Amino acid sequence: APRAMADMFDGIVMAEQRFHGEGYQEGFAEGSHIGIAEGRRYGSLHGAKIGLEIGCYLGFALTWHCLLQKCTNEKSSKKIKALDSLIGMIQKFPYEDPTYDKLQEDLEKIRGKFKQVCSMLNVQSDFRIGTERSSLTF
Repeated sequence: APRAMADMFDGIVMAEQRFHGEGYQEGFAEGSHIGIAEGRRYGSLHGAKIGLEIGCYLGFALTWHCLLQKCTNEKSSKKIKALDSLIGMIQKFPYEDPTYDKLQEDLEKIRGKFKQVCSMLNVQSDFRIGTERSSLTF
């Protein structure tokens, strides 16, 4: 009889360990699934914001480049060189590589160059995009 009691007790202990293990596995799988979905959503949102910001810089730079083409003085030529530099930085930015380790660093350089160009052009660099309802500030 004591052996039967011991076996029953072992069965209970083992069942608890087994359920704990299964529960952990299920929880881990569920957590991973939620984590991946959450990460994908955050990545898409963050990527879209960066794309919008850089797209605005590029549109701004190309427009000013076009406007300054008609001017031939030395001041304009310096402004065009700065715009060329900004356009070049944007064109080299690796949009298609989500694992790019210097993304934040390069983004800061582009923002810095944009501010420098705005200063040369006497334009406020904190302009808003969109309507009052949905405005983005950089």
